Amino acid sequence: MAEALTAEQVLVAAEDVLRRYGPAKATVVDVARELGVSHGSVYRHFPSKAALRDAVSEHWLARLSDPLEKVVASTAPAPQRIRTWVQQLSAAKRRMALEDPQLFATYHEIASGSRDVVRAHEATLADQLSRIIADGMSRGELASDLTAEQAGQAVFHAVIWFCHPAHAGEWGGPGVEQALDRVCTVVLDGLRPR
Repeated sequence: MAEALTAEQVLVAAEDVLRRYGPAKATVVDVARELGVSHGSVYRHFPSKAALRDAVSEHWLARLSDPLEKVVASTAPAPQRIRTWVQQLSAAKRRMALEDPQLFATYHEIASGSRDVVRAHEATLADQLSRIIADGMSRGELASDLTAEQAGQAVFHAVIWFCHPAHAGEWGGPGVEQALDRVCTVVLDGLRPR
């Protein structure tokens, strides 16, 4: 008896198919063919092509946000964690964009069509920053007239150029890391207790 097909197997196959054919030409039938199953087997896990694309987007975006939880949970000072969090997210996105630009563009296109998924991802990232800031406020390392949630969203918006795929074409130039460091310095100066 063959093992039951899992949603994870479908996602891995869908990513391979998207890498090979691109988002415009990849179909659920291609994913099923990759797995050696009927397209009905794929639809048991994902009821539509749109649902499969959303799941692929979520899977890809989680690979960016999940590792950042270690930074959030760290016991390092909050200013250091904010800087590390921003640097890690930016580095991960730049690495993906510069090392495999075609795949990055594919994921960007898919994610752009999954606005709810993207909004949830952005909310996750802002929440991670908010939790660092709330912890820093409680330890007296950070201060703001804003709530921790508002400050987390503000920090996220302040560094968006360094992590939004729309700016990927500009990340290969010289001085990007130094520019990010300067933005972090300005942001952290604004959160310093007075």
